[in-house]
Amino acid sequence: MARNANMKRRTVLIGSLAVAGGVAFGAWRLARPHDNPLTATLAPGEASFNPFVLVTPGGITLITPHADVGQGAQSMQAMLIAEEMDIGFGQFETSFGQPDAAYYNRAVAGDAVPFVSTDTGLLAGAVRDAAGVVSKVMGLQITGGSTSVPDSFEKLRHAGAVARETLKAAAAAKSGIPADGLRTQDAAVILPDGARLTYTSLAAEAAQISPVSPGSLRPPSEWRLAGQQVQRLDIAAKSTGRQSYGIDARPDGVLFASARLNPGKGGGLKGYDASRAEGMQGVRQILPLQNGVAVIADNTWYAFQALKEIDCDWGGAPYPAEQKDHWRLLGFALDGDTPDRIWRDDRDPDQTVADGFTAELEFRAPYVAHQPLEPLNATVLITGDHAEVWAAHQMPGLVQARVAGAAGLDPSQVVFHNQMAGGSFGHRLEFDVIDYATEIALQIPGRPVRLVLSREEDFAQDYPRQIGMARGAGGWRAGQVTHLALNIASPSVTRSQAGRAGLPAPGPDTQIVAGAWNMPYAIPTLSVTGFAVEGLAPVSSWRSVGASTAGFFAECLLDEVIHAAGADPMEERLRLVSDPVARAVLEAVADMSDWGAPQKPGQGRGVALVTSFGVPVAQVTDVTRTPGGLRIDRVWVAADAGTVIDPLNFEAQVQGGVIWGLGHAINSEITYADGAPQQSNYHEAEGMRLYQTPQITVRTLQNASQIRGIGEPPVPPAAPALANAVFAATGQRLREMPFNRHVAFV
Repeated sequence: MARNANMKRRTVLIGSLAVAGGVAFGAWRLARPHDNPLTATLAPGEASFNPFVLVTPGGITLITPHADVGQGAQSMQAMLIAEEMDIGFGQFETSFGQPDAAYYNRAVAGDAVPFVSTDTGLLAGAVRDAAGVVSKVMGLQITGGSTSVPDSFEKLRHAGAVARETLKAAAAAKSGIPADGLRTQDAAVILPDGARLTYTSLAAEAAQISPVSPGSLRPPSEWRLAGQQVQRLDIAAKSTGRQSYGIDARPDGVLFASARLNPGKGGGLKGYDASRAEGMQGVRQILPLQNGVAVIADNTWYAFQALKEIDCDWGGAPYPAEQKDHWRLLGFALDGDTPDRIWRDDRDPDQTVADGFTAELEFRAPYVAHQPLEPLNATVLITGDHAEVWAAHQMPGLVQARVAGAAGLDPSQVVFHNQMAGGSFGHRLEFDVIDYATEIALQIPGRPVRLVLSREEDFAQDYPRQIGMARGAGGWRAGQVTHLALNIASPSVTRSQAGRAGLPAPGPDTQIVAGAWNMPYAIPTLSVTGFAVEGLAPVSSWRSVGASTAGFFAECLLDEVIHAAGADPMEERLRLVSDPVARAVLEAVADMSDWGAPQKPGQGRGVALVTSFGVPVAQVTDVTRTPGGLRIDRVWVAADAGTVIDPLNFEAQVQGGVIWGLGHAINSEITYADGAPQQSNYHEAEGMRLYQTPQITVRTLQNASQIRGIGEPPVPPAAPALANAVFAATGQRLREMPFNRHVAFV
């Protein structure tokens, strides 16, 4: 009965989405391209063939609209355009461009639909297409969900190819030689006699020609940049301290501001006493905000010091004040019978009998902070009919719209200078610092205001990763896993975040169960149910989102059932895995780690396989008991995201994801007391220390037919692989993060 009800609910959701995508908006709107925003500002002699390429007599600019938050998106996008355009690194400039619907992300909706990534059926494809239509019509420009590569792969190569062919047509018109007798190389059209017509010298002629579509795109065998070992565009600047970030913005006449805000988010400000701060050195103004108070000073440090001397009377937070009550609400949800959705309900009538079942096991994952190195900041200038914003953000169009709405302007009157971000991990999908900077700037019109939050305020105002609790059990027969049941409770990240962004609230949230409901195992009797818990602290996307918790729950539960069945953790997973791409990943990591080789006394080895954002990633982790605690020795990782654009960056992203996942699993949590986070800085949320970092070996597979992103998928397997290794070394099961609550690491 539950299965039938679940299918009906899915049918309604799919039907609604299809209607929204195919009927309400109309097929013509899907086929019709967005206007090229670059044409509105072209000067005489300048050419733009599409929203991504600008050629002028002075140079070539490639528009890379996906935000770069440290993952290398700017370099990747430029590489794809340059590959087809026949230009090399060093022959162009890059720009994030101005927000525009032409830069919508069609790939981002794919992970939100109720189909596993391996489902390539007609219905799944139709729903994904419909979701893409919605993204296009909304003009949703967003960087997130590891979608920058899949969103960019085809359209940016096509943009480069159109630019190349149009410039060839311009050269043909100028030289009188047919275009098919010309070739391109190093930002120039090459004539049959070897003469070179540079792209910049052809800008004026190209501006008079309608864009020329290429016959086809080049196969990977002909790539010069993509797929090769090319250094990222930002490496030199970041290595030498020359890279500029949002926090470095210094427009003329800038004023320096910081703010103190209610740590109980949503509680508001009842009143404040700033008498001690008013006469402090460097203080210019003290201004009230909707949720706190701001100080304008001669520099940011003076503002920080003054804020410490302001007494604020805060309203109470609209969620439980104490951490124990957050856990209590999760437990109540699991005790109830009103799930958000039954996501997996596979029942094999031939497997009703088992040799044994585990007891119900409970797993927990805490809130954790984003904690990027660059604190939250934004610089805003508002005049009577104009606004400018300098900040790093992953949804630039919504930044433009929010500032326009607050200032009473049209979005076209707001210029947004998107900046390189000093980390994000999902943090720069939020708008609070933009809103506060705008609120301050409205009180000081005509002067740019640079708002920087202190590290402590950054922690206090973070919208953390979702808290989660799961209960599960499993059964086996003849040494093989036959049953697995997992119920997961957490707040809905998607609804929480969408509500603050002013976007439509989606239906059942895939992120509650991501990494669990889509596990690539053919377990005969398998159920995964999500429970969306209301009334908890507001949460936000955190690197790998729901899979960072649900993947931990699923792989640790499975490991316990495998052990109870008396099977080998790797061999039983290989027997169960049903997706050939995931199987190859698991086989690769078994080979890399020499799984099955004898271990020394005190050593333990664990494995985990989690698919997130369509990418299966398997990890094997080795640990050793020492007199001072557990040492993580090595991690082997195999991943398959399809065609790899940047091999060096791919490996770096995988290694960084493992370190991120391990560090937070070991050391980090956010807990609440009196409605506020108790952790205030890195000393209370350390992440992984250098001395704790293991040797990480990566193997890249390219069997998947669809290209994916790799920024997030390496994170989810890190915690369960480590937990399973700790069990192998000590006999102790870790069912709760952070692990340092239960064991010590050296």
